[in-house]
Parts: sequence; structure tokens; C-alpha cells
Amino acid sequence: MRRWLIAAGLYNLLWGAAVVLWPAGLLRLAELELTPAGMAIWQCLGMVIGVFGIGYLAASLDPLRHWPIVLVGLLGKIFGPIGFLWTAARGEIPWSFGWTILTNDLLWWIPFFLMLRASWQSARTAGSDEPVPTVEAALRATTDSQGRSLLDRSMETPLLLVFLRHLGCTFCREAIAEVAARRVEIERDGTRVVLLSMAPPAEFSAMLARASAGEILHASDPDRHLYRSVGLSRGTLGQLFGLPNVRRAIGAMLRGHGIGAPIG
Repeated sequence: MRRWLIAAGLYNLLWGAAVVLWPAGLLRLAELELTPAGMAIWQCLGMVIGVFGIGYLAASLDPLRHWPIVLVGLLGKIFGPIGFLWTAARGEIPWSFGWTILTNDLLWWIPFFLMLRASWQSARTAGSDEPVPTVEAALRATTDSQGRSLLDRSMETPLLLVFLRHLGCTFCREAIAEVAARRVEIERDGTRVVLLSMAPPAEFSAMLARASAGEILHASDPDRHLYRSVGLSRGTLGQLFGLPNVRRAIGAMLRGHGIGAPIG
């Protein structure tokens, strides 16, 4: 991964410098002529390409950690060819300019995708070598919004623990709204509802207050001890972006549950 990112960084720096310092030469190779204003935009594009090269070199120091740079690069290398096909089909740019796509974009699709997959797999297995606490130990270590241990609570009355995704997830917001709407019905027989989140307590409490659900007992488990004790782990790419999940997410957003930055 480091070698591919170093190669991408050097390639972008060289290509960007060539566009900035010798713009007309590359355009002649592509049989393309630009106005002075278009030439200036072309040189600005070269500057942006060169800056990406610096980003790739920085990412090469720790490819798994700096995956956002790789992701942005891959998206650019996907949308670039799409934009070329669109403009070339409309006759606004010659098809001969497409030779630049081979080395600027297509060459990097597979290695960049493999880097992102490796980063994803690394994140999924992070902490997997740590001992998994028992449910009882995790309940004892987790306190609710009133400062009581969940284990102590469970000794007094049945608990309905609702394990939430990160706070920005539309399903998390949907679940909070549904629990808030049915809490009285659920707790009528003595069961207590406890919302559990991986977010820090202050941010979780603030979100529940905005959702008018602040009166529901809630607890934070930022280290995911309780999540791991019941076997909950990160989802796979298929679970996150599979068609059924995407369809459900669109429905939840259309019902007003929204989406936000991932917290927790």
C-alpha cells in the first residue's frame, strides 16, 4: 500500500507540474485548444492534481489510518471518467483526450479499492484480541443517566436494552422516535426501557433532548464493552450498503428521521 501511494503521489506531482508549467504541450497531444481563460482553468486543475500528490505521500506514512485521503482520491478517479464520457458524448471535448484516463484514473481503481478494503477490515477487527467481558460484568460497569448500574436496575425490574447504532445513523434516530412513542405502553407492566449508545454521555443526552426523548433512561458505552459482551460488532460492507438496507434507509429519511455525522 505504501508503494502504491508513493507512486500515486509522485505521479500526481509530476503531472500537476507539467500541466502548470507546460499546459499547451499536453493539450496539443490531446488535439485540444483552449481560450486564455480555459488555459488558466487547465493550469488550476494541474495545481489541484499536484496537491493531491502531497496528500497521497502523506497517506503513505500510515495507509490504514489515512483512508479518507484514499477514498477522496478514488472518488475523483471514478467521477473523472464519468465527466469525460459525458462531455465527449456531447462533442465538447475530443475523444482523443481519453488517453489521459488510462494512467490518471483507471490504473488506480484496483489498488485504491484494495487499500480501502484493508482499512475497513482492520477497523472491523480492531480490539478483537481483547478479552470479551461477560454480560454481567459489562452491565455492572455501565451506569445509566441517573447514575445507577444497569446490573442493579436489572435486579429491580426487567430491562429492555435498546442497542443503538452511531447517533448520525437514520436507523438510530428512527429507533429513538419509535421507543419514545411507545415507552408508556412498554413500561406499563413494569419493564424499564434503557437506550444504549456508543456516543459520549453529553452528546447522547443532547441528542435525546433534541428528539424530546430525554426522559427515557439511557446509558453510554463508548468502549463498547456491553456491545461486545452480547456479540454485536461492526457491520460488513454488504450489511451497510446492501440494497435492502439502502432501501430501508431511504424510507426512514423520507419519514423525517434524517442523517448526520457518525458519533460513537
